[in-house]
Amino acid sequence: MALAPRHLISLSDLDDGVLDEVLELSARLKRRTGRGELAGKTIGMLFFRGSLRTRASLETAVLQLGGSVVNLTAMSDFWELEEREGSVMDGRAPEHIKDAAAVLSRYVHALAIRPAPLGNSWDVDRRDERIRAWAKYATVPVMNMESSLWHPLQALADVLTLKERLGDPRGKELAITWVHSPTPASPSAVHSLLHAALRFGMRVRLAHPAGFELDGGVLSEAEDLARASGGTLRRELSLEEAVRGARVVYARSWQSLETYGNPTLTASQRSRHIGWRIDEKLLASGQDAYLMHAMPVRRNVEVTDEVLDGPRSLLYEQAANRLPTQMALLVNLLR
Repeated sequence: MALAPRHLISLSDLDDGVLDEVLELSARLKRRTGRGELAGKTIGMLFFRGSLRTRASLETAVLQLGGSVVNLTAMSDFWELEEREGSVMDGRAPEHIKDAAAVLSRYVHALAIRPAPLGNSWDVDRRDERIRAWAKYATVPVMNMESSLWHPLQALADVLTLKERLGDPRGKELAITWVHSPTPASPSAVHSLLHAALRFGMRVRLAHPAGFELDGGVLSEAEDLARASGGTLRRELSLEEAVRGARVVYARSWQSLETYGNPTLTASQRSRHIGWRIDEKLLASGQDAYLMHAMPVRRNVEVTDEVLDGPRSLLYEQAANRLPTQMALLVNLLR
């Protein structure tokens, strides 16, 4: 009987031992090229919304391991898919995810999916039903290339970057700070980083304006992870309180879940906090603090040029680490 495929929807799908294995292999792959570990294997990549770093880094990872890639983009390469079980398909979608996943599983050895949120209700989008439907129906591993709730591929690169700069991250101070942007991102990268940092026993400080709280379920799980690892989580801090004495400042603009689905209210709420920005004076209040950001970053809105182009910025290094961590993950999932 065939074993069920191993999926990666969030980092919780990797236990501590496997996570350590992936990070150790990532470090080795930075020092050498691939050795054909994916020779004869094909990875299918499906994008239901745009991507720059994820698409380029994951495709490069497959190619450097000797594999091949099938890239499909919604609207240009295929059509809308139905994900509801038992639905009467007399609407716009001509095909069900069940059928698409079953067929594509016969062509490729793994599927990497970047689903699009519906964008109307956080209670609905936080369930990540679309990526979970692919995992349910596929007979090959499914990798999450960023859903509404999680961005595990970014978190792997983030953790590798933290370990390279800090050594053992346990007990080190990490400030996760909201910053203003006219186009805020999903909280997925911050959710994944928060859990990853606490699994490694970091002392995390979380800063954001009122109304920009992270998902309640994610925060509850984060508290559990902190208790289990000996890490700590301090919440509801000001930007200055979070950064003061921190070793790493992770800046990110994320959507308000309080006004999710209402762009008018969201824009009004966000406009009251344009002062939430990282500049040199603020970063200098850290303990020789490094800056991290998942990108894309709006220069001189989220972070000043002086910081981004300065010696404490790890953004390019962080982005570069997407490559070896994804190579290591592919080797682990497909071995």
